[in-house]
Amino acid sequence: MTKVININERGTLTLPKEMRRIFGGKSLNQVIAEETNEGILLRVGATFPVELYSEKRLEEFRQNNEKALSGYRFNKK
Repeated sequence: MTKVININERGTLTLPKEMRRIFGGKSLNQVIAEETNEGILLRVGATFPVELYSEKRLEEFRQNNEKALSGYRFNKK
């Protein structure tokens, strides 16, 4: 499918309804713009939260796990 899309003075473009429906439905809220030899490639994008924990926080998790599991017996071989 090829469409002509206008870009306003702020650089904003609007994907035609048919393209939004095909490539993402209502969940399409991000695209990745990539420079290629042929021009600009737009791909469906998504962002997922990532948490990075410090060693101090990891130790806190370990301690809480030990406390939570202290009442259980495990078969040790």
